[in-house]
Amino acid sequence: MSVLIYGDTETSPALRHEVPLAIGDAFLYLETDGRRAVLTNALEEARIARAAPDLERLLGDAFGRDELIAAGHPWWSIDEEVCVRAVASLGIRQAAVPPDFPMALADRLRGEGVELTAAGALFAERRRHKTDAEMAGIRRATRAALEAMGEAATMLREAAIGGDELWQNDERLTAETVRARIREVCGRLGAPAPGDIMVKPMGPDPRIGHDPGSGPLPANAPIIIDLWPRDEESSCWSDMTRTFVRGEISDAIADLHGLVLTAHEQSCGAARPGVKGVELYGIACDVFEGAGHPTGRTKQPGETLREGFYHGLGHGVGLAVHEPPLLGRTGTAPLIAGDVIAVEPGTIVRSLGGIAVEDLLVVTDDGAERLTGGFPYALTP
Repeated sequence: MSVLIYGDTETSPALRHEVPLAIGDAFLYLETDGRRAVLTNALEEARIARAAPDLERLLGDAFGRDELIAAGHPWWSIDEEVCVRAVASLGIRQAAVPPDFPMALADRLRGEGVELTAAGALFAERRRHKTDAEMAGIRRATRAALEAMGEAATMLREAAIGGDELWQNDERLTAETVRARIREVCGRLGAPAPGDIMVKPMGPDPRIGHDPGSGPLPANAPIIIDLWPRDEESSCWSDMTRTFVRGEISDAIADLHGLVLTAHEQSCGAARPGVKGVELYGIACDVFEGAGHPTGRTKQPGETLREGFYHGLGHGVGLAVHEPPLLGRTGTAPLIAGDVIAVEPGTIVRSLGGIAVEDLLVVTDDGAERLTGGFPYALTP
């Protein structure tokens, strides 16, 4: 089946996978019978030719754009008409499109008799096969993640303990201060991290989910650092998490950390081609359930968990920070060599707090390479 993608390469992972450079304006990608083309203009033609010389470049001026302007059509109508004419020029009558393909353009194409099929699984599968440039970008982003995690650990290790709080230079050390330093390091290394990376206190009755954390950081209690920088050159992401305690580590927290590490090691050790994400998730569930922690498998239908192992085990990482393959109850797709996956078990005991660990793995022919595994797992920063 032919393929059509419309968007910009800064926000469309499907398009960035086909056109490996940052283009902020929306344009059309066309693929049929081994022919790959983009509908572009003089502003982008040379850049595309350098970055992807195998792509045929169709210029909008050749499809009557000047006449449409002269006739007084609005810009959005002109763009749609030029796209329709470009599709017709390649003889495309049926095409697969991503689920976010613009409705207005879809309506115009269907009005001309072009049959479109939303095929999210197809485009997710294409992106699982990383290009060499994408894999290099993931590794660069991972180097930035490791450097930034090391800087965060240093800040916690060097912080003074005053009562139940951490201090730096006679001021309370806050989540915002550590987050800013992480982002500074990642940015300097060419892989900026977004503003909602997590520096989150996880003591008793912790905030769960994607809350990034705020305010003074505690002594003698878990602090989760979860960061996901994005390589500027390739737009590919990394992802990793560690939990630290600056100060006294209680036996209960140490035991909770050991439980999470057991789930993590067993899940990572089982990752290889052919294994399904739900199977890796089940390995982690076995560990947590064996210790009496609730999981997504043990909850009642319709119940929302807010403690225990209440989330999935992980997800794919690439041109999106969360993408297939999924490592949870819906993870029915077998892993393939080249998949990049984040494995992130964790658990919460309301009276104690929460612990999480996350590594980024690339699936190999006979196992998996742990890209972030060189960073220590110890609670002591």
